[in-house]
Amino acid sequence: MSQDPWLQNYDATCRLAQEIAENIHERNRQQRTGGNPAKINMTLRASLQKLKQNIAQLRESLLRSSSSRRIMQSEADRRQNLIDDLVTREKHLNATFRGDITEPDPSRSTLMDRGAGASGGGTTNPWLINESEETKGLSFGEIKQQQQRIIEAQDAGLDALAEVISRQKTMGQEIGNELDQHNEIIDDLAHLVDKTDDRIRNETRRVKLVETKSASCGMMVVIVLLLIAIVVVAVWPV
Repeated sequence: MSQDPWLQNYDATCRLAQEIAENIHERNRQQRTGGNPAKINMTLRASLQKLKQNIAQLRESLLRSSSSRRIMQSEADRRQNLIDDLVTREKHLNATFRGDITEPDPSRSTLMDRGAGASGGGTTNPWLINESEETKGLSFGEIKQQQQRIIEAQDAGLDALAEVISRQKTMGQEIGNELDQHNEIIDDLAHLVDKTDDRIRNETRRVKLVETKSASCGMMVVIVLLLIAIVVVAVWPV
């Protein structure tokens, strides 16, 4: 897996911050020993300006990635914390360069990182101040590996989430197809019920018509029988 360009720029900025810290230390050493630090001061001014520009570029790139949702919110927050640490480091370096604060004595983490760099060829840890417990004692290369493992775990989680979403999408499509079929069956049933209702109404009208005709025929038969009876009585000899 190729490394994210943002992380590559972040690593380069960290290395620049570490280089500036080492140059400030060398500048201060020359001042204490009576040397001429003019050249290294020019280099430091250019490097500090470059560091500020790199941090601004990292911030703009993160804003674009977060706005377009190319990265998760948790990763955006993590990267914002990294930028905040860089800003703190940049302010500390500027203050140390101007002499507003004195250069701290070599800390345990600095000595450990330099020892690791000398013995194992690793890169020194750029976070000489406010080092967290999780990264304390780790070289810069080990911190990068730790970040890479976190990113790979997040990628694996995203892949698993994508598979779940894909399955849910498939299930949703199948449910939608079933609903369409059920709707078609319901439409057919409704049409059949309408036709049945029409037939029932027609048959009802016919039955009523037959009943009416049957009643009329019955009355005619009674009338004819009464007439015959009257005629018979009239002609029957007394």
